Parts: sequence; C-alpha cells; structure tokens
Amino acid sequence: MKYYIDLGSSTIKVYGYEDSLNLIEEHSIYFKNDFDSEKGISDTNLEELCNYFSELQSKYGLRYDNTFIYVTGIFRNLSDSKKIEMLKLFNDKFDLHFNIISHGIEAYYLSKAMEHDYNGKKVLIINMGGKTTELVTYLGDKLTGIKTINVGVADVLNNFDRINEEYSGHSVEEIEDFAFNKLKDLNLDNDYDVAIFTGGEERFELLTGFNLVENTLFDDQNHKYMVSLEEYIKGTEKVFKDISLAELYDLMPGNPKWMDGARAGAIIPLSLFKMSGVQWIIPSDLNLINGVINDK
Repeated sequence: MKYYIDLGSSTIKVYGYEDSLNLIEEHSIYFKNDFDSEKGISDTNLEELCNYFSELQSKYGLRYDNTFIYVTGIFRNLSDSKKIEMLKLFNDKFDLHFNIISHGIEAYYLSKAMEHDYNGKKVLIINMGGKTTELVTYLGDKLTGIKTINVGVADVLNNFDRINEEYSGHSVEEIEDFAFNKLKDLNLDNDYDVAIFTGGEERFELLTGFNLVENTLFDDQNHKYMVSLEEYIKGTEKVFKDISLAELYDLMPGNPKWMDGARAGAIIPLSLFKMSGVQWIIPSDLNLINGVINDK
C-alpha cells in the first residue's frame, strides 16, 4: 500500500493506493489562523499537525518510500527559511518529505485528474482552496486552459464573520456581491455548457440534500450526478438558512471542522457559474491526488 496526502490551507486528506485510490481519512486544521510568513503557522496548529502525523504514522506505517505528501495553499507563502524548517521537521521527526508544490503544478495535476472525453461540451472545472482557486477548461477531450486566481474560502471567512453562526448571519446575496467584485477583472467566457465543482462537493451535496439528478451530459463513472443552477442556488440557500452549523457538523462526524468552510465555499463558485453562463453543475470528489495517480 502506498499513501498520498493532500495537505492544504485547511484540510489534510489521506489516500491509500493499491489497485485503486481511496480516501481513507481526513482532518481539518485552519492553518491561516495566526499565520505569518516569517513566523510560520501558529504553535497550536503546528502541534496539532505533528500530533496528527504521529497518529497517521502509528496507524499506517508511513515511511519515506511509501508516502507522498503534496503541500499547497498557505504553505506556499512561507518564507524560504520557514519552508526549510518545515522540510527539516518532517524529515527529522517523521522521515517524510514535505513537498510544497507550486500553483502551476497543482493546476496541472487537477487537469490530469479531470482528463475525460466530455462529449463535445465546453467545460469549466473549478477547484477552490483556502487562498486560491484553480480553473481548468476543456472542450470535448481537449484541455484548453489552466488558470489560478487569488481568491478562496479564506477571503469569504475573513470578510463575513457571522457566516458560521448557527444559521448564517449573512445572506447569499450579500456574499455574492463581494465575490463578483473580487472576480470583476477575470476574463471568463460566458458560453460554457457545464461546470464541474471539485474537491469533495459531491459528498457535500449528497449529505445536505441538494436535488441531484443523473448526469446525462456525458458518460463518466466518477461523475454520476448533476444539479441545475436553480437547484444549486436553492441548496445553498438551505445550507445558509435552514441547516444549523451543529447539524452540518453532525453530517460529517469524522471531520466536522470541514463544514466550517462549507457555506463560504459555495459562493465564489456560484458567482463563477453565473459568469460562465452554465445551467448545469456537476459535483465532484476528485482532486489533485487523482491527477498524481493519472499522471503515472
């Protein structure tokens, strides 16, 4: 068994790979809290990160030759000296390589994860993290573009401090106005046929009861469902107004803190859906690790 770990600005996803790739566990730590490029992540978050990797090592026997870590998000903003410290820490303490990858490499792996024949459709693929969002575009089976934009979940969380009250203290429309302003200089075509929203979105929409229907746009076993733009908006309104934060936590008992970004994570993609002209959205659980495997 080999292990592939996606370590981002707020979530650590651990995959096992033998004959197929499987998400075996995940853990959320909000590294952006008290982050400083010169001082690094906070002492509290560093301790939690080390404790979690100690647990993983005990459970799975992680070693240098069977474990591959791909570090993204806020860790790219560390000073060079702090990056070296993190590399040395993981090498000395765990005998593991702390591999910080660039925006370009992350977007490349996302494009490899999403390689498919989309039946002639013009497709916009959205993968949003804590600090950045990757956009990958396809026309049929041809990759037509890769772009990284400097906006993510943290921008919403930092500007709307009541979003994670039991029921959101901010409206979808209020945050959407903010998102459109952030995206106003983005040069994006407005004639896409479909958007694919990646990174755990299928699981989230199934858990929260979005009105998903069978994907009839193209044949793909990784993407069995789609949701209309109208129903996506209704589902998002429900998550803001009708499902409490405690109920969201209960839907994901293994990693409830993931839900702290659920409301914030819905609005920038919603704005992109409207800007790109799509009427159908396909939720996806694929991410860069799927691309790493596909690139072998």
